[in-house]
Amino acid sequence: MIKSQQKNIRYCSTRGEAPSVGFLDVALTGLAPDGGLYVPEAWPVLNQNSIEQFAGLPYHEVAARVISLFAGDAIEFPELSRMTEKAYATFRHPAVVSLNQAGPNRFVLELFHGPTLAFKDLAMQLLAIIMDHELRKRRQLTTVVVATSGDTGGAAVEAFRGCSQVDLFVLFPKGRVSEVQRWMMTTAASRNVHALAIEGTFDDCQALVKAMFNNQAFRDRVRLSGVNSINFVRIVAQVVYYFVAAVALGAPHRKVAFTVPTGNFGNVFSGYVAARMGLPIERLVIATNANDILVRTLETGEYHPRDVVPTSSPSMDIQVSSNFERLMFDAYGRDPGPIRAAMAELGHSRSFTLSEKALKEIVSIFSADRATADEISAAIRTTQQKSDYVIDPHTAVGMAVADKLEIDPRVPMIVLSTAHPAKFPDAVEDACGFRPLLPSWLAALESKGESFDTLPSNQSDVQHYIQGRSRAASEKAA
Repeated sequence: MIKSQQKNIRYCSTRGEAPSVGFLDVALTGLAPDGGLYVPEAWPVLNQNSIEQFAGLPYHEVAARVISLFAGDAIEFPELSRMTEKAYATFRHPAVVSLNQAGPNRFVLELFHGPTLAFKDLAMQLLAIIMDHELRKRRQLTTVVVATSGDTGGAAVEAFRGCSQVDLFVLFPKGRVSEVQRWMMTTAASRNVHALAIEGTFDDCQALVKAMFNNQAFRDRVRLSGVNSINFVRIVAQVVYYFVAAVALGAPHRKVAFTVPTGNFGNVFSGYVAARMGLPIERLVIATNANDILVRTLETGEYHPRDVVPTSSPSMDIQVSSNFERLMFDAYGRDPGPIRAAMAELGHSRSFTLSEKALKEIVSIFSADRATADEISAAIRTTQQKSDYVIDPHTAVGMAVADKLEIDPRVPMIVLSTAHPAKFPDAVEDACGFRPLLPSWLAALESKGESFDTLPSNQSDVQHYIQGRSRAASEKAA
């Protein structure tokens, strides 16, 4: 059995002005009090023998072994094993994730077999179990606020609805998510779940969440917690399927490459973590739609957000990729000074420039390219015609970008399929001429009554709404 290399594993902020904390405090708080993102003080490393042992294991067992390296003694291994088994028992594929061949040395890793048909379920189901378990032990209530471009919100609602210790507030951009995505956020009918349509973009929703975290008085008043991919436990849970897929194709004795549809950079950053842990990854390919800030950054070294462009792959309609800060921290030799300076410059002038050394470090493992609307539609259509296999527009971004790459043809390329095509039936119909159906167990979703409120993109209004409905705030005021 793999055991943690150290017991008391600590996490530091990328901005270096917050005290180090343990794994469970990372889970419960999400964002560091200095505005930075938590990362482990040192990356755990697996040797070849340890990686080989993953072959043939059930998914939940691999998850427990990988996550234990980050949890240390914060969660006893038998308890963590029970948590991972419970988290993945709800998935509707016996392997939890499914690896399918789509061409010569081209594979598609299906990550959408969870309750909301998106890869976010793989982390969110486990995070909710960990948080609720620890909050019960501490006899605490908390207020979880999450910004979503579509899939994260539904996954959070499904994971946290009915949790006795958590009030959940989901902020989604009004009119910028698919109908199925919206239904998954607005039909939960649970007293601890609140859906908020924000008049703006995902970046506006994300900015509101960050602003609330930076308002220390409000943060304390409602016992604020975050479950976006700013929460490092989300990142850790996503590391698991990189190991599972790579081992299935011959790792650690064979290198693999991944193409990852990317918006907030959390999913592909999990692949980077796997590489730092010893998984032999030849290349991590960032695949974006027209919202191509990461492509432009790797091309020029300048991180300069533009206006968000609505696309057929709305979960990637993002221009501020929060998790990129974690990668920068490593690229700058774990020196928080340049990170603070870059984030201050981003807030002041809406851009910053990477040092030549940091950019060189990043492009040593990452590549990036964009897919146009026509290329996305063509990827859906061509995949269906050649393989009788239907993909969603986000997966199509990955397929289209993978087609442009020049890498060693002997290295398997794994494209991450992040959502079920039925979540985006309009895009599929435009490309293929037919609408994919929701699985039978979700067929009644459309007929359920919706419940959500609409608010302007205004921090004061949103905070007032949350404080008035937060049980943690009421308990503290009593």
